[in-house]
Amino acid sequence: MVENIARQIKETLYSYVEAQSISNSYSEKSAEKFFLDYFGKQEYFQNHPEFYGAYPIVGDPFGRAAVWAMRKGSTEDTVVLIHHNDVVTVEDFKLLKDWAFSPDELEEKLFEIKDTLADEAREDLESGTYLFGRGVCDMKGGGAIQMVLLSEYCKMDDFKGNVIVLGVPDEENLSAGMRAGVTLLKELKEKYGLKYRLMINSEPHQRKTKEDGVFSFGSIGKIMPYVYVRGCLAHAGKVFEGLNPTNVMCEIVRRTEVNMELSDVVGSEAAPPPTWLYLRENKLSYDVSMPLTINGCLSVLTLNQSPAGLMDKLRKICNDAFESVICDMNRNYADFLEKTHQPVRRLPWEAKVVDFGELYREAEGNHGQIFTEAYNRKMEQLKEDLQTKDASLIMANFELVDFVYDYIDDLSPRVVIGLMPPYYPNVANVLAADEYDDVINNMYGWLTDYTKEKYNQNYIQENYYTGISDLSYSSIKNGKDIADSLEKMMPFFGDIYSLPLEDIEAVSMPCVNIGPWGKDFHKLTERVLKEDLYYRTPDILNYAIKRILEY
Repeated sequence: MVENIARQIKETLYSYVEAQSISNSYSEKSAEKFFLDYFGKQEYFQNHPEFYGAYPIVGDPFGRAAVWAMRKGSTEDTVVLIHHNDVVTVEDFKLLKDWAFSPDELEEKLFEIKDTLADEAREDLESGTYLFGRGVCDMKGGGAIQMVLLSEYCKMDDFKGNVIVLGVPDEENLSAGMRAGVTLLKELKEKYGLKYRLMINSEPHQRKTKEDGVFSFGSIGKIMPYVYVRGCLAHAGKVFEGLNPTNVMCEIVRRTEVNMELSDVVGSEAAPPPTWLYLRENKLSYDVSMPLTINGCLSVLTLNQSPAGLMDKLRKICNDAFESVICDMNRNYADFLEKTHQPVRRLPWEAKVVDFGELYREAEGNHGQIFTEAYNRKMEQLKEDLQTKDASLIMANFELVDFVYDYIDDLSPRVVIGLMPPYYPNVANVLAADEYDDVINNMYGWLTDYTKEKYNQNYIQENYYTGISDLSYSSIKNGKDIADSLEKMMPFFGDIYSLPLEDIEAVSMPCVNIGPWGKDFHKLTERVLKEDLYYRTPDILNYAIKRILEY
């Protein structure tokens, strides 16, 4: 079967890529339409229209949906194949934008500027062994493989087991598609009595050496803490009468940026340390006053770390940073007083760190129902802004913190910490090995035995796909504890941003990423190895499904 589908994968991919589904936009509907048209033309789905469709994302500003198709077989065992059908923008293509979604034409244009490309990209272009274009690698290549394989299964008589292909939007943004897709999987499980054995993603893999591919048996998590620092405003000529929040924030950033103490380790794998993605003070125009507030957020990637555990670490860092800044200020203040022949005295500042939940309760305690009613109105306004205006979750988040501060009577300097969407749980089969059978726990062994025998190709085992992926929603543990942390720390959780933790627990299954070798994700020179795309990866995927379902 696999030997005959290379042409189908190419044709499917080219058409899929033509659907210019830029993430977080109405254009994502084009990929949704292509998916539904693709399966709607096939005899199996014309005879069984109940086995494919679109699952709308509730409250989505772009009207997007997760799309799915299922080959219903004779047993309950089920493999779920997932891919995202959104792609990033093409600004970096510059004068080549018109050809970004046409691989053959783009290749011709790249040859015209090949001397401007990086050496490796130029060599890959000249070799003819790679396919270039936006989305061919990340990740419509993997999606096309899955769709063609499912089409072939639908032609088989008496198919054993079930295979679902789930195509989701918004992976490059907030994973709204996969969050809805989890609820869809729960409904399908209940309706058809499915037993989920394995979720397979087909994100492209990157290689450390040309000789070794990569299988990832889990996916790295992501937590987005934010920090809001309120100081005490003063004229620049009276610096010791105020406290500049920039000073405190800079110390917090210095102590957290690429700090390996905030990175967790599992076996020989370590999460990349955190980095700050956004940092801004609140002044709208120049004047000679210091800023009143400054805020920012950082990205923390996790392997086995909970939101509560991370926020406990961050609170201590913020408190220590605040105390250090006050100590420095008092030392400099004493020096200033001595040089100006004034009595030495201490500044009034004390370090204070609270989380958003504590700040909310303080405002509620100060103003009661007046505050809670105003807060609810504010949330509705922010929700509307996010759906109808050019607003961002980051700006809305800090606008909400500012709003709560209007109801805080104690205006002494302090640090407020919290969490911002999105939240990606960390998942790894190795952490739940006692829950899985030998076929799952020995998956790396039988997969690599096959690839070595068939292709003389070695694959490295990773416990985590480090590029962040929708596999994060394949399973979850301690869902209630996570929900408690998010409700406490994340202002938008449960309203503007939802996470179906109970549904994830209901469908929890082991996972693996099996995808083609790709390079330069999100760049002009995004590309995928043709041999992997058309031959090797489809064969490996088919073999994995065959072993799980025993069809």
